[in-house]
Amino acid sequence: MLVGLGLGPGNPDLLTLRAVRLLKDADAVFVPGRIAHDLVIPYRKPVMLDFPMTDNETKIRQCMVANAAKIAPVADNGLAVFGILGDPNFFSTFSRLCAVIAETHPAVEFRTEPGISSITAFAAAAGVPVNSGFTVSDGSASAAGIFLKVRKPRKKAAELRSEGYSEFILVERMFFPEMKVYRNEDLPAESDYMSVMYARK
Repeated sequence: MLVGLGLGPGNPDLLTLRAVRLLKDADAVFVPGRIAHDLVIPYRKPVMLDFPMTDNETKIRQCMVANAAKIAPVADNGLAVFGILGDPNFFSTFSRLCAVIAETHPAVEFRTEPGISSITAFAAAAGVPVNSGFTVSDGSASAAGIFLKVRKPRKKAAELRSEGYSEFILVERMFFPEMKVYRNEDLPAESDYMSVMYARK
């Protein structure tokens, strides 16, 4: 098993309790740089991996393959943790790494554990309350949306389809024992107040 672990925005006080537990329990912990290394080192010695900052896709691919070869033997037989700044599901290296490992080592399973993302950290650091819809982008056109407190997900999906969205995932009461995940045609007519919908064009 390979777990992508969010280490938060860089302050060691913002590591989650779950992150600390996973760092201690893992058979090996891998990190992509010095800041992540320094966050992990109080709990165990991580393996530093090289991820060059470049737009050269050939070089990126070569590094991904080399790093996959280091991680996969651990993930094949135990628990490998890849600690990354922020959250592993938001604009991170982890998804690209998983795609390469899926090609080269298809038996490896993946999951992610959330960390405090730069989006929520920014709001706290800047003292900006976010009480209405907003857009997060890496500079490219927005092709996905996240909608909070969706009480009527089936109706909401029908509205979004008219705007070009075609894929929908609803998570109800996330990380509670009774958490449920619905996809596309399985969306319920009504859901709990603590529900989040992801939609992609």
